[in-house]
Amino acid sequence: MSLLEVAVRSASVLAAFLVLPLLVGQTEHKVMAHMQGRLGPMYAGGFHGWAQLVADGVKFVQKEDITPRAADRWVFRLAPAVALIPYLVALATIPVHPGVAAIDVPGSLVLALAATSVGALGTLMAGWASANKYALLGGLRAAAQLVSYELPIVLAAASIALAGGSLSVATLTDRWSPWWMVWQLPGAIVFIVAACAELQRPPFDMPVADAELVMGAWTEYTGLRFAFFLLAEYAGIVVMSLLVAVLWLGGWHGPFEDTLGWLWTLLKGFAVAVVIIWVRVAWPRLREDQLQRLAWVWLVPLALGQLLLTGAGVVMGW
Repeated sequence: MSLLEVAVRSASVLAAFLVLPLLVGQTEHKVMAHMQGRLGPMYAGGFHGWAQLVADGVKFVQKEDITPRAADRWVFRLAPAVALIPYLVALATIPVHPGVAAIDVPGSLVLALAATSVGALGTLMAGWASANKYALLGGLRAAAQLVSYELPIVLAAASIALAGGSLSVATLTDRWSPWWMVWQLPGAIVFIVAACAELQRPPFDMPVADAELVMGAWTEYTGLRFAFFLLAEYAGIVVMSLLVAVLWLGGWHGPFEDTLGWLWTLLKGFAVAVVIIWVRVAWPRLREDQLQRLAWVWLVPLALGQLLLTGAGVVMGW
């Protein structure tokens, strides 16, 4: 791979990382507005509220950047970057077209899952360094969710890796067949639910429960640093949605995939992102005990059952 090709691929991933989360955020505004009958997001800023996102960005830039006096300054300032950058690494491993990925390594699936798990540590760092009891409780809740829901994610992905016989995301997408949409459906459901919890999205937003913890680990953050946490959340939705698209939905497989494969991947990922947004609107927040019960009583056994089924299917040559 030439230096120019590396530069082009890196620039493309960076551009996607800056644009796709904003599109998901704008889509969330519109989907929630339609589902809940909100008029504001439809009219603010012009046609269908297109300028609302721009106004939000200007608002964050204008706000003062404040660091609490008692905070651990270096950890406090580093936390947003730790929450955001791992998703850039994970996005670089996801192929959107045959042979088109910024990072193509044999264990790209392991790298992507490892990177997404690091992102949750940024919330823990923010809570620990803020010198605020609400922020600390939010960070501890985030750590508990990470421990509980990382296991179902890994088990669901392991089932796909076993079915495809590889740890490379590109190879797994190449070997995908429509039969996987039925055979691996329980694993896909487990992955999407656990991804919502790891991203601390409603109804799994216990670490940032505003009625209990003000804003959780983000309570003391203002301006661009707070915006980076929001961007990390939407970047996580993009990464998880694209992983579901390439692993369970076939990625670029579709009509005219040689030329339009990238479009199929993005459309499938966008559909999964809309489902994640729908879950936020349609379901109320869980209690902390319900959150843990869902992970250990339902998701982990279901993922283990899917893994057992996949192992049996591979042995029998399904």
